[in-house]
Amino acid sequence: MFRAVTSARTSSLLGFLNYDLPLGGRLTGGERLMRTMGIDLEECVLPARSYTTPRAVFERQIRYWEKRPMPESVKSVVSPADSRMLVGSLARESHLFLKDKFFSYEELLGTRHRKWIKRFSCGDFAVFRLTPEKYHHNHVPVTGKVVDIYTIDGAFHSCNPSAVIAECTPFSKNRRVVTILDTDIPGGTGCGLVAMVEVVALMIGQIVQCYSETGYENPLDVRPQMILRKGQPKSLYRPGSSLDILFFEPGRITFSPDLVSNQHRLDVESRFSRFFEQPMVETDIQVRAEIATVSGPA
Repeated sequence: MFRAVTSARTSSLLGFLNYDLPLGGRLTGGERLMRTMGIDLEECVLPARSYTTPRAVFERQIRYWEKRPMPESVKSVVSPADSRMLVGSLARESHLFLKDKFFSYEELLGTRHRKWIKRFSCGDFAVFRLTPEKYHHNHVPVTGKVVDIYTIDGAFHSCNPSAVIAECTPFSKNRRVVTILDTDIPGGTGCGLVAMVEVVALMIGQIVQCYSETGYENPLDVRPQMILRKGQPKSLYRPGSSLDILFFEPGRITFSPDLVSNQHRLDVESRFSRFFEQPMVETDIQVRAEIATVSGPA
């Protein structure tokens, strides 16, 4: 039964039943849903009357160039998504050490991809959890050249905190796309290799690679040797909840102090904190906001 619930066919069926049926009141249903979910209609590219199904709402485009400002520094690393974020490290000596809490590291990157597993071993990582009301386009967190991109098949487990606690390392069991970016190129961010892992969840049928240099114009499939610019749209999750994970090589970035201090707050209740018996408070962050700066050798 559990396998059936997390299968691709079941996930697609649930997606249709939840997201593709028309909203009540063609001209008002979409706007009502968006207001109920707390979505800012002013940031959307299309007028409210265009959103006639939940899918249209969840796959909406926003004026990110106006509504999601990005730091000017070349050496900044930015959030790939509107999300709830946690940071961690694979290095045991780090105060951010979190191993096998959310994923099995080698399984997540794919056990056949030993080269990348070795490069990011003992490095830092960040987890971005997209809840259903969030904007579901992923943006590029750094400027760099695509040196590898591959899909790993898997299930469609939920990515909410209850599922993480109930199901051991669910993120590394879901279908996912791994993109490896080399940022040590002319004009690049300069933080070494970065792995961006896009993880599907329940009712997410696919991850559409649709990189755009300007707005959402002329979307391109992401392929090796492409140069991706920081802050630009890279991909789209089909609606539901989903997850991004970034991996960095050891010593190449420093996470923003406010993110680290917020994660370790003792005055905030968190299901993660209670279950893992250590402070683990998510930070609500917008796409293109700074999450780290470059450190270490270029």
